[in-house]
Amino acid sequence: MVPCPCCKKHIPDSMDTRMTNPKVAVLSGKGGTGKTLLAVNLAEVAGRSLYLDCDVEEPNGHLFFRPAELETQAIQVKIPQIDADLCDGCKICVDFCKFNALAFAGSKWILFEEICHSCGGCTLVCPQHALSERDKTIGQVQNGISEQVCVYSGFLNPGEASGIPIIKKLLAETRTADTAVIIDCPPGSACIVMESIKDADYCLLVAEPTIFGAHNLQMVHELVTLFHKPCGVVLNKCQAGDNPSERYCVEHDLPIVGRIDFDPVLGRLNSDGKIAARVSGTYNQRFSVIWQTILEETQLETAINS
Repeated sequence: MVPCPCCKKHIPDSMDTRMTNPKVAVLSGKGGTGKTLLAVNLAEVAGRSLYLDCDVEEPNGHLFFRPAELETQAIQVKIPQIDADLCDGCKICVDFCKFNALAFAGSKWILFEEICHSCGGCTLVCPQHALSERDKTIGQVQNGISEQVCVYSGFLNPGEASGIPIIKKLLAETRTADTAVIIDCPPGSACIVMESIKDADYCLLVAEPTIFGAHNLQMVHELVTLFHKPCGVVLNKCQAGDNPSERYCVEHDLPIVGRIDFDPVLGRLNSDGKIAARVSGTYNQRFSVIWQTILEETQLETAINS
């Protein structure tokens, strides 16, 4: 048994340890494309690995891994509070807040906690120093072990404005990890996705074989290009006939690192909460081929940059 580099729990030392340990972010332009399917199975075939579920608004990777030895940590942010005796009602803090989280009703100062972004600016601009900060819990991070995978999941409380503080906490676990890291990103291309990919070595884009799928592929491709991240595409739910997402890859010189057919067997395993690469030798092989291709891509990128 050896200690997991991120949470110090013990996992079997007989598991395969790769020569390279990239941080791979898995993302897609919308939900339901197969992002978690890829992320969970790649973490399984990567050997000893770290899986981060950064889709904090609706995390579901833990439903597949069912990690043991669970530990939970509350995540807090700072929000303002007022000393009414010092406040003179100047409303400078209200004018400063671009999120409209502050207001005055008559002479009463009001904070709308649900839309406060915890920037701290209102406390800085108050000329009477009437504002200070207090802690507010916005969610939690949960971690545990599932065979050779160290599983971290973020959970944002309903109604909160932003999950970025939780994502930052999750990504902090990668700084000391000496294993492969699989980052299961939120869907889309908003700021929480940007936060999730900023430290990634490689971005894996998952796309469906439809015009809508090609449009969403374009969204995330433009995002990773903006961040100058090397990337490849997995075409999921492939069937016979035209594939607009594949056509987009060809037109934009995007490497296709894998194809997954539309398969009722895989769909059934996934809907039953099973990790296909863990229970099926056939799918273990298929996802292993995708993982090896990713390793080759990251090694090539490293060689080019050096």
